[in-house]
Amino acid sequence: MFDPTAFENMKVVMEGGFYDRDLDGEIRIVDRNDILNSAKMSRRYDITFTDIAKGLAEIFCTFTMEAGLDNLAAELLPQGKSEKLAGCRINVKFTIKHPQDSKAFLQIREVLRHIWGSGRKVEQTVKYNPENMKALAETETVISFNRLIHEEQIDDLNEMITYMTASMKALRKIHL
Repeated sequence: MFDPTAFENMKVVMEGGFYDRDLDGEIRIVDRNDILNSAKMSRRYDITFTDIAKGLAEIFCTFTMEAGLDNLAAELLPQGKSEKLAGCRINVKFTIKHPQDSKAFLQIREVLRHIWGSGRKVEQTVKYNPENMKALAETETVISFNRLIHEEQIDDLNEMITYMTASMKALRKIHL
């Protein structure tokens, strides 16, 4: 038997929160990955979901949590590394398909900045077919936290799911 790492504990809490909401019909989980990279001794967990609401054609949210060798070593060998490294990097990505319109990118960014706050890093990537201007564009907006998230913040992590679903609801109200 082994003592689970902070990554494992946080993953279990988040996964439970997502699946509870899926069972309640609030969201629909569409993808999940739990990756162990044995070459780099890193872990990555992501889960993608959509809401049940009608509106904009496709909106997906992906929660990603990652921990590298430095994070694991800091936790398992606290005398050798700073305990400040014993945590995970987290980001939340919203993927939206919408008509090609430069106003849409700004609206998406503003909605997410309003909900998540100005202290978060917000980056957008847009994919579209320049040969077919009538085709939908796909905007990926990633919200990053400028610090490691630690196991002591597990309650805050679970609260993030509420922010994610509120973000999807607000994004659906954008008129594109």
